[in-house]
Amino acid sequence: MMNITIADVAMLIVALMLMMNVDNFTTAQFTDDDVECTIPKNDGTLMSYVGFRIQHDNARGPMKGGIRYHPEVDLDELNALAQLMTWKTAVADIPYGGGKMGELERLTRVFTQKIHDLIGIHIDVPAPNMGTNAQTMAWILDEYSKFHGHSPAVVIGKPIDLGGSLGREAATGLGVVFATEALLADYGMSISKMKFAIQGFGNVGSWAAKFIHERGGKIVAVTLLGHLRTPTGLIFRLKGFNGGDAMDPNNLLIHECDVLIPCALGGVLNKNNAADEKAKFVIEVANHPTDPKAHEILSKKGVVVLPDIYANAGGVTLSYFKWVQATGTTRKSTRVF
Repeated sequence: MMNITIADVAMLIVALMLMMNVDNFTTAQFTDDDVECTIPKNDGTLMSYVGFRIQHDNARGPMKGGIRYHPEVDLDELNALAQLMTWKTAVADIPYGGGKMGELERLTRVFTQKIHDLIGIHIDVPAPNMGTNAQTMAWILDEYSKFHGHSPAVVIGKPIDLGGSLGREAATGLGVVFATEALLADYGMSISKMKFAIQGFGNVGSWAAKFIHERGGKIVAVTLLGHLRTPTGLIFRLKGFNGGDAMDPNNLLIHECDVLIPCALGGVLNKNNAADEKAKFVIEVANHPTDPKAHEILSKKGVVVLPDIYANAGGVTLSYFKWVQATGTTRKSTRVF
């Protein structure tokens, strides 16, 4: 009898979604809106930025997606991320569709002025992503409310004092650990005493590392203001940690470990390094960190890859619960997790 693991199910869902005709899957036309935001810099000169909001699908509910501030943001990448969000919310059985967008306060406020008619409580709900945080959401909420009245449910991930959720900051990282525990259990393993390498140590990577450490996992390599390998394991809550050695950032992805968790940018595992991968499991926490060629190579090597649309869905799951609370929205059926 064939044993079906959680990774097999997640990969099957990805394959089926890729085979679908997306035009037939959506009820709203795929849209990408770009706006030019001109703001005064601190030195008084003017600077123009281009912002995008991609709205992929609203067949299952309002669109949801993070706001990304990063110099390498481009329209093609955002299109892909918006589609990933549609599929991620479907995998998690959350009634959302996919969206994405990419001096900060002035820029955020001008950007909100340009897109306030595109977003809304039951239309498109922004959330933090790379380069943005709870403060960014607070600025959007404040600016949006100038046009539409006080609307706390228009953004996710805002500060607690403005109606944010306790635990939102840690939610994606905790979801990563829950997904990892479920995957390892399929193979008769647990986090305890396994070796982990974590590439990317922002909000998600740092919380995932903390929870892994608390469960007895050993962090042997991590991005922490540079790249470190830590033979004795990373010790948390220790200021001035100096127990590791600097390493080439490219080597972190192929460092000796049981589980690799890429938490930064997409495409970091590719045809140039996949053959040298030493981990037995790859937990995709960044959006599409493993390109198609790397998937093929890793599969032949027997490396188990847990897809991003399952592994990093903890944040959007909590966001949905908070949105329900803020809007009074209910579903046809109620489930207790």
